Amino acid sequence: MKRIEYFITQTATYQFFRIIRNQIVDFFETFGKMSIRFLEVLKYILTGQFSYKHIMEQSSHFAIDSLPITLTIVSMTSIILAVQVAPEMVKQGGANFIGGLLAIVTVREMGTIMTGFAIISMIGSSMASEIATMKVTEQVSALKVLHVNPIKYLFVPRILAAALMMPVITTVSSTIGIFCGGFISSLTSPEVTGLCFVNSVKLGLFNRDIGIMLLKSSCFGIAIAHISSSCGYDAEGGAKSVGVATTKSVVWSFIAIVVIDYVFALLFYF
Repeated sequence: MKRIEYFITQTATYQFFRIIRNQIVDFFETFGKMSIRFLEVLKYILTGQFSYKHIMEQSSHFAIDSLPITLTIVSMTSIILAVQVAPEMVKQGGANFIGGLLAIVTVREMGTIMTGFAIISMIGSSMASEIATMKVTEQVSALKVLHVNPIKYLFVPRILAAALMMPVITTVSSTIGIFCGGFISSLTSPEVTGLCFVNSVKLGLFNRDIGIMLLKSSCFGIAIAHISSSCGYDAEGGAKSVGVATTKSVVWSFIAIVVIDYVFALLFYF
């Protein structure tokens, strides 16, 4: 019987279903831990138990350090879109609609998503590796010995800073991206003048779109900061676990912002 059981456990089918089972269990365990910690974070925020100094420090790190790469990614994406769309729109007689189209695409989706990806790649991974290093070097244990709650000290300032700074970064990057797209459109298609592009943006973009962008980007920031901090906090062992926690935070953050974006699309544009 044991011999049969041994051969079964060595089959590819068994190994495949074992991997799937482990992934499902890990998903629910991770999601449960994140949910419990987020409720604790909300408790500290709602009761005003946070340090403004720490929030400002994290805000500086979150916004200033990530701004160059964010502007580069969003601007290049807008330029690539303008290069492909502007000539085709002119051929179809839609030169007066190019600015509005680029503005809507950038504000509703592209600017927010690309900013989120840039923040995950640079800031989210940094948060996860920083907290994971603190965890494996027992700095988190030292905080507990000093009667300092790690969730309050490590999570709350980062999440509040992300919620406040993410809309600012998204607004700046989207604005720059729209103007870059307009500049390239005017170069590739002489029919698209600066005045024509600006008027098209004014006609195509509404305050509702801007408000949704700000709210969605704030939710993105909260998700990225919380997931990155939580994945780093779960690190155990040595240097290898720091890399695993960082990778896990990036994957979970990408999935989270896509899901959040889908929810916003259903709520406001369906």
